[in-house]
Amino acid sequence: MCDLLQYALVLRLFDSMTNIIFFTSTSVMTKVYAGLGSNLGNKRENIVRAIDRIDAHEGICIKEKSGLYNTTPVGGPPQSDYVNCVIGLETAIEPQILLKEFKEIEIELGRKPGVRWGPRVVDLDILLYGDRIVNDHNLKIPHERMHERAFVLEPLCEISPGIKHPVSGISISELLEKIK
Repeated sequence: MCDLLQYALVLRLFDSMTNIIFFTSTSVMTKVYAGLGSNLGNKRENIVRAIDRIDAHEGICIKEKSGLYNTTPVGGPPQSDYVNCVIGLETAIEPQILLKEFKEIEIELGRKPGVRWGPRVVDLDILLYGDRIVNDHNLKIPHERMHERAFVLEPLCEISPGIKHPVSGISISELLEKIK
């Protein structure tokens, strides 16, 4: 499916005489980084299933995957350790729609509403969306706490150490060094 996203999309429109008119529209692919975490059930399997669901989406092409990291929870109630990773993907899906798609995958994989920063079957976060800055009530890009969380920076640094935080302009590897 990833190769198909590289080509122009063919859209069909019908004119008033029901003749088919074809035209092409080149979709602009954006590099996106997403963080994944799980600390309930089979954590590693939950992450693998989430990656598979994301990769199966026709509008998303996963390009990079970090290793899986065992991490201690940050904030929230007492809970089990997490398994975390970061994926790099390309998509033309707008951030709010991508967030909606991620939330649907979380629910499909068994996530239930709960306490903030509490245990979860799977958590999918948009960390970076190209150089875009989004400050909506339900979505902050770059992720508002990514620069202070080793469980995000370590796997992100593994796959893309030189990318820069769009607000601070500091590379991911430098951000990781600051918190170690």
